[in-house]
Amino acid sequence: MEYIVEKIGMSRTVNNPSIPVTLLKVVNAKVCEVSECGCAIVAYAKGKAKNKAIEGQQKKYSLTAEFNKFATLQVANKEAGDLDISPLSSAKILKVSFSSKGKGYQGVVKRHGFAGGPKSHGSRFHKRHGSIGNREWPGRVQPGMKMAGHTGNEKVTVKNEIVSFDAENGILVLKGSVAGYNGAMGRIRIVK
Repeated sequence: MEYIVEKIGMSRTVNNPSIPVTLLKVVNAKVCEVSECGCAIVAYAKGKAKNKAIEGQQKKYSLTAEFNKFATLQVANKEAGDLDISPLSSAKILKVSFSSKGKGYQGVVKRHGFAGGPKSHGSRFHKRHGSIGNREWPGRVQPGMKMAGHTGNEKVTVKNEIVSFDAENGILVLKGSVAGYNGAMGRIRIVK
């Protein structure tokens, strides 16, 4: 079973020893259409996006204006209606997928953890990458050379253990960290 979630943030447990936890809120979603394989078209609310394509889908599935995003998920439901979140109460381990924080164009020290050069005495080699080539052979830069470039904003999937689940408010407490900023939307999938 898959669900769309919103990252609330991180915290820790009060018991001794305390463990770092991530809080996720299961997004209220409506199942529009279910196929035989268990895949379903699910509608959920995100932002204020509105155009004729979205309005057509809302009319087709008789949804209110707040449900303006659509996704395909594996669901427990057998028919259209509210998304069934009861399988989360018995789940133990989840696969959590979020986009990591985008950091834009970064140098090699931040992107790959290069050490850089001496900071003083006129070295003029502080945060640069240094030599990138070999000798006369192969006479070119090898593929996969670590260089400056775009960092972050990639899909990151991790396995997390469920600490607790508040079914009434739809709040999941997972052990450890999850990629992405607070308020980011992602997916969870029940593994065990």
